[in-house]
Amino acid sequence: MEKITKETYLKWYEDMLFWRKFEDKLAAVYIQQKVRGFLHLYNGQEAVLAGALHAMDLTKDRMITAYRNHVQPIGMGVDPKNVMAELYGKVTGTSKGMGGSMHIFSKEHRFYGGHGIVGGQIPLGAGLAFADKYFKRDSVTLCYMGDGAVRQGSLHESFNLAMLWQLPVVFVCENNGYAMGTSVARTSHSTDIWKLGLGYEMPCGPVDGMDPVTVAKEMSKAIERARSGGGPTFLEMKTYRYRGHSMSDAQHYRTKDEVEEYKKIDPITQVKEVILDKKYASEDEIKEIDGRVKKRVSECEKFAEESDYPPINQLYDVVYDQEDYPFVQHK
Repeated sequence: MEKITKETYLKWYEDMLFWRKFEDKLAAVYIQQKVRGFLHLYNGQEAVLAGALHAMDLTKDRMITAYRNHVQPIGMGVDPKNVMAELYGKVTGTSKGMGGSMHIFSKEHRFYGGHGIVGGQIPLGAGLAFADKYFKRDSVTLCYMGDGAVRQGSLHESFNLAMLWQLPVVFVCENNGYAMGTSVARTSHSTDIWKLGLGYEMPCGPVDGMDPVTVAKEMSKAIERARSGGGPTFLEMKTYRYRGHSMSDAQHYRTKDEVEEYKKIDPITQVKEVILDKKYASEDEIKEIDGRVKKRVSECEKFAEESDYPPINQLYDVVYDQEDYPFVQHK
């Protein structure tokens, strides 16, 4: 892993703040019905992504996740303007406006979704890693899931095959405490999700998912293990989301006091405090970063607003590879 420096902290602060404000803007335009369908926001969980990106080799490593997937592709290098346009349903979006919130995708930047089926991405993550091993590519796949998805049977099938074939994959559970509105304690006798790896003799453990430094260190170990032929790892990132499961979530299952307690360890605030304590930047320089972030978010909104909706014929053009597919009739 590269050393964590002043530049690292400044990048973490600007990146995480941008991701937070980007999604805050999405929440605002969702209320205006400019973004439709479901909208699952990442607020509070940014350290999990920031730390992982520091440990990854972005020239070859891959990432796949569930439907809370707007900021991960941005971290992987996708233009945030195209991500916002996708949520608006515009033709300039990452999936030409046809994927929407839950299906951001970029093969170019090795980001493979965005999956709406709970746990559906877990065997796909193992499959990506299998392909890399089969073709002798020096790449590692990071496969993310929520605490609700670990109840899916496909997780156990994937874990078994990943260990059997020693696949270069890091399975990551982002445990934010609630599967939609159901706490982990109500769905499992054991609340230590990381222990699921023990049944497969898979290296596993809990990680403080609110601290990007801890995340970076543990992810680095797991990635290097996978890259050197040591097989998979299962990490439980203990984190928290400040917003509801989705925009329609009334959040009756938790108290405002609980949310406020977790806001005391907001990863963005933690990083900002280190920057100021170590004098990596002054208050004025922090304000400059804040200004840049605000400007970038506005540019993304403007791009999405001004982009066109897809033409109707795109419904046919992006479904079938065969141009003269005989069962498609244009009307």
